[in-house]
Amino acid sequence: MRKNTYARFFYFACSLLLLSACGSSDQANSDELIYKDASRSVDDRTDDLLSRMTLDEKIGQVKCMWLSKFKLYDSQGQLVVDSLRKHVASGLGQIGRPSEPLRGGDGPLSPLENAKLTNRLQKYFIEETRLGIPVIFHEECLHGHAAQDATSFSQPIGLGSTWNTDLVEQLFTMTAKEARVRGTHLALTPVVDVAREPRWGRVEETYGEDPYLVSRMGLSAVRGFQGRGDKIDENHIMSTLKHFAAHGQPESGNNIAPVNVSERTLRETFLYPFKVCVEQGGVKGIMASYNEIDGVPSHASTWLLDDVLRGEWDFDGIVVSDYYAIEELSRRHSVAKDYKESACMALKAGVDIELPDPLANVFLKEAIENGELDIAYLDKAVRRIIKQKFELGLFDNPYVDESKTSIVGSPEHAKLALQAAEETMVLLKNDGNIAPIDMSAIKNIAVIGPNADRELLGGYSDHPKGFVTVLEGIKAKVGGKVNVKFAQGCKVTADSVMDNGKMIAASWYKDPIDLVSDEENDAHIKEAVRVAANSDVVVLCIGGNELTSREGWAESHLGDRTDLQMVGRQKELVREIMKTGKPVIVLLFNGKPLAVSDLKKQVPTIFECWYMGQETGTAVANVLFGDVNPSGKLPISFPRSVGHIPCYYNYKPTARRGYLFDDVSPLFAFGHGLSYTTFEYGKPSLSSSTSGINDTVKVSVEITNTGDRDGYEVAQMYIRDKVSSVTRPVKELKGFDKVMIGAGESLLVKFDILPEHLAMWDINMNNVVEPGEFDIMVGGSSVNEALQTVTLTVEAPSNSK
Repeated sequence: MRKNTYARFFYFACSLLLLSACGSSDQANSDELIYKDASRSVDDRTDDLLSRMTLDEKIGQVKCMWLSKFKLYDSQGQLVVDSLRKHVASGLGQIGRPSEPLRGGDGPLSPLENAKLTNRLQKYFIEETRLGIPVIFHEECLHGHAAQDATSFSQPIGLGSTWNTDLVEQLFTMTAKEARVRGTHLALTPVVDVAREPRWGRVEETYGEDPYLVSRMGLSAVRGFQGRGDKIDENHIMSTLKHFAAHGQPESGNNIAPVNVSERTLRETFLYPFKVCVEQGGVKGIMASYNEIDGVPSHASTWLLDDVLRGEWDFDGIVVSDYYAIEELSRRHSVAKDYKESACMALKAGVDIELPDPLANVFLKEAIENGELDIAYLDKAVRRIIKQKFELGLFDNPYVDESKTSIVGSPEHAKLALQAAEETMVLLKNDGNIAPIDMSAIKNIAVIGPNADRELLGGYSDHPKGFVTVLEGIKAKVGGKVNVKFAQGCKVTADSVMDNGKMIAASWYKDPIDLVSDEENDAHIKEAVRVAANSDVVVLCIGGNELTSREGWAESHLGDRTDLQMVGRQKELVREIMKTGKPVIVLLFNGKPLAVSDLKKQVPTIFECWYMGQETGTAVANVLFGDVNPSGKLPISFPRSVGHIPCYYNYKPTARRGYLFDDVSPLFAFGHGLSYTTFEYGKPSLSSSTSGINDTVKVSVEITNTGDRDGYEVAQMYIRDKVSSVTRPVKELKGFDKVMIGAGESLLVKFDILPEHLAMWDINMNNVVEPGEFDIMVGGSSVNEALQTVTLTVEAPSNSK
């Protein structure tokens, strides 16, 4: 008790001295203040501002308002000054998702209305708070800004299928522009979780199962958001990696469940993409993950957030909490007794700001005044937050130009979304070359299935200016040359509604999720068979939807599954359509790999489409009719059943002995994807067959297009350490290149083999290159049959014993 009394006395004495030093409000806002001098360094300005802040002002910076933001403005988007003075008189760190519809308003915010709202809010913080500290607006930008009229492109799992890093950077450069003109400063994107659990409902948010591929895609997204320069200009925004760490392999596939992995696996698989984006991309934000690792929740892990992230990697940005995750330290994890202890625990571990609303961090003041928390922890967090605001230029240019909002959802941006959609499509199977469809050889085409005339965007989406369904895209492509017939086929879930004559999914937030009665689906299947029987070719659009796989964020809102089968009567629909004897092309739309063994046996041509964004139908038509040659490759393996999980390709040598009565291989392998042409790989060659542990060697391979169409091929380089001090995967992706090769032409593709590609965490947990032999494998897929191999010998240093 006496210790706490002294602590309180010392705190109040310091506060009086601080207020005396700060002087009046007029003095704090004078032109002589260092933090307001744009000619001074960011560090000088940050230090000066921090020295002038009261405890309340500091705590304001580690708070965010999301749902509670509707206290600050009315249904017309006009500020409620009395409420602002009550809730944010001491300032605020962030406001979440200002693009959302106004509470009780007439509808969603247009880009212009959005920009006006953020400017009004910013004006209050600049002009009406004592120190004039601007606020940061954050948004979700998973596959485009999740806001009304914004350009919406392929989900990340689809972008992973493109294997096109340049395209990904362009897409997120576009997203940054669209978000910034509306007032956004920070994106809670990209997700660089490595997805190694297909039951998990959030697979669609990731770039796949491989740490190297995820790292390259994540790095491109960061560079798109932030730019490649030292400063973030008015066309870019800050990027936030999530979820740190190991969120992609939850126990039993349940979202937020514990992740039971060793430190070696954690570092080599799950931390690797984060490390790359920190060290090579200079990412400005990290979001801690809900899960625990070895009994320690990420939001309470000093080792993870301080020792590794800030200590080993020199990360100098901010760590944000996942939504409500700080309070879950007490409410769910039970490592803290109450919200105050949760707030202190997270702040000490290195979480700088609580998202989305002030629930736990409101208790920090009491903890500091009572001597339970050293104010130095708060000062560290506040310093990082206000430093970012200086780096964003918000003190000098706090407002957005409302006249520039016309770029949102522009035709130019739609073209880029179309390219992404076309490159997303993966041709899994094409027996008999049914695709591409020869329009001149058919009179009737049947477009059938629950996903044929439906808006499918996936999670973390809003409504773009338009959406082209598969049916609409095919009709537009064939014009009056071919008769297009449509049938529903069946329904996946009983959630669909009509909007302006178009079927759209009910909200991603919808609960409960209901299935359709057998009577209704019987009628749909019967009609589909009739339509198929009277057509020359059938395009069957099946798979899943936003409700059959999604983020399960509460016990009342689930999204993970115990099986990977198609939901409802879709398998029966396929069987009945196949009985007609018509050529069938299946388009799978879903957010994660499905166990479709029966489909592979029955159907000659199958495309994996994932969720392709607003240009879905146009892209599908361009690929189906041969205007675009498919080039997608799978970023994740397809298991044959739930019993085959895990089925990722980079397994350990003892992991795939076999199963009684079943094949141990994946249904479709990582890196697999066909084209309308064919490619042949020559024998790879090394620039040197031997190297030192610090040397770089090149591997070259000639690829020949042996078909009659130009096409893109994704050349993939895998490496295996043949003998090592700890077990190593049978192969690991360490390079890829997407190249265009003309029909009948050859191209020499080269990869650098860097020391980091050969490195491993050895028996003593040191990251080293061990001398020995390495298999260097190059080909068009991860399966052994598709790879050509050459051996590199790495020699020990001459002075080693």
